[in-house]
Amino acid sequence: MSTNRSKTALILSGGGARGAYQVGVLKAIAQLQPRGGHNPFGIVCGTSAGAINASVLACESDHYGHAINKLEKLWSNLDSRKIHRVGFNQLMKSTLRILASFFHQGIVEGKPVALLDNEPLRQLLEEQIDFSKLDQRIQNGDVMALSITALAYHSGVNVSFFQASKQLEGWRRNQRSGQPTLLNHNHLMASSALPAIFPPVQIQGRYFGDGAIRQSAPLSTALHLGANRLFVVGVSHNPTEDGTKEQNDNNASRQAALATPSFAQIAGHLFNSSFIDAMDEDLERLERLNLLSQHLSEEALKTVQIQPVEVMTITPSIRIDEIAANHISDLPLSMRTFFKSIGATRTGGGASMASYLLFESGFCNELIRAGYQDTMARETEIVAFLDFNTQNTPNLST
Repeated sequence: MSTNRSKTALILSGGGARGAYQVGVLKAIAQLQPRGGHNPFGIVCGTSAGAINASVLACESDHYGHAINKLEKLWSNLDSRKIHRVGFNQLMKSTLRILASFFHQGIVEGKPVALLDNEPLRQLLEEQIDFSKLDQRIQNGDVMALSITALAYHSGVNVSFFQASKQLEGWRRNQRSGQPTLLNHNHLMASSALPAIFPPVQIQGRYFGDGAIRQSAPLSTALHLGANRLFVVGVSHNPTEDGTKEQNDNNASRQAALATPSFAQIAGHLFNSSFIDAMDEDLERLERLNLLSQHLSEEALKTVQIQPVEVMTITPSIRIDEIAANHISDLPLSMRTFFKSIGATRTGGGASMASYLLFESGFCNELIRAGYQDTMARETEIVAFLDFNTQNTPNLST
């Protein structure tokens, strides 16, 4: 593996069903590669839904195009039943267990409390991801390291579980740590366990949940693993609010904006804070450090332990919330009823929350197309950043 490739990290953030956007980005990269190109990312880091995409890519890293085909097939054929059990009985049973926990100091015997049972997701991941391949892929140099981040509920620390090509020691910083291990499906299930929505997962006798929660420095894991070039795929379009859109809204929309916020609106902002804001803030910090490094001598850089890091970021040019609002009707009746009851509808202003749980093919395929188009629009930049040989014919097999 070339030095540039081994030091280039792919960072896939969390975002539930929004993770389909990442597949479109990776698909475009496969088509921009020279024919027969290798996996361009030596280090692959994922959180929540991003961890699922990262694991498929790492375990199938001997053939990048095949890995992306597998991911596209997985996401483009999704429906909610493949992620969690649906039905009014399931929702009612879960709700009653949550209410019962209020009378037992928040604890219920048996399985951990959660709104949805995501056992179908475990079955899907076990069918699609073969972690037994990972060690061989690492030994062959197809990938240098895979990291999956989850939140330790007992300590509030974000733990990056990683499997790497060399004996890298773990690390401990404020509210985050790295732990070398042999990765398996429990790490994936834990990393994607949305709080209160999906149940936490036991790893080494401790319960873990979604890695995006309290993830204050999502870029740090890749740097600890030796990366000096980061390719970051976000899952949200965050335009600066200038009031223009509000002025163009109709009267009904303006009235909705002035109404008491629904539960779904509040939950949507909490999810956005977990999955999006931390990444944006960490990127801003890195940009400031890169700017500072330009004004320091080589000796000073060593003294303050600052290393310039190249970064490329791809984020949606579309408004995912609006797309989600158009696809809520694709959900099973029980989920549509639940979303309507908490205000997660087009007019209720809570479509942001719905976008994280909209595991339906129509929504996912629209995000895949958006990710593909956004990436192809930046073809020149990406080819240069990933050091693709532009003299060869792009691989169009995917």
